[in-house]
Amino acid sequence: TAVSPPVTAVSIKDISFPAMDTSYPREDFLPATPSKPDRSHTAITIGPPVVPRDYMVWSIFNTIYMNLCCLGFMALVYSVKARDQKVAGDVDSARHYGSKAKCYNILATIWNVTVPLLLIALVVTGVIHLSNITQESINFFNLKYFVSDEDRK
Repeated sequence: TAVSPPVTAVSIKDISFPAMDTSYPREDFLPATPSKPDRSHTAITIGPPVVPRDYMVWSIFNTIYMNLCCLGFMALVYSVKARDQKVAGDVDSARHYGSKAKCYNILATIWNVTVPLLLIALVVTGVIHLSNITQESINFFNLKYFVSDEDRK
């Protein structure tokens, strides 16, 4: 419930009023104020705070597995920096370092997947090529240049 201010008695003869302006149209006319004050409503959605990711597990995996060109190690460094900034409460820096860690992790993962696949492809093509060469050499040395006595009969 609203508490109204105390009412004091004022006599009309103590108040002087200015002369009434009757010119038309009045340019200083203000619309009447509503009886209730205008309250603007603001909706605030409250949810869990957005915590930047540090990609620590992914960085450890890329550091341990092959770690070509030290990309996994660089990802691990930026992951540790992101986690430190997150613990310190600097969300913007944590997001920045987390983004760098993510980029290095993507590069390291691409390297860690493509290099073994290329090595497997080279081994398979080498084995196929060697088997063709051995088959041709076997066929070459099995040729008979001279007719033996047994073949003449």
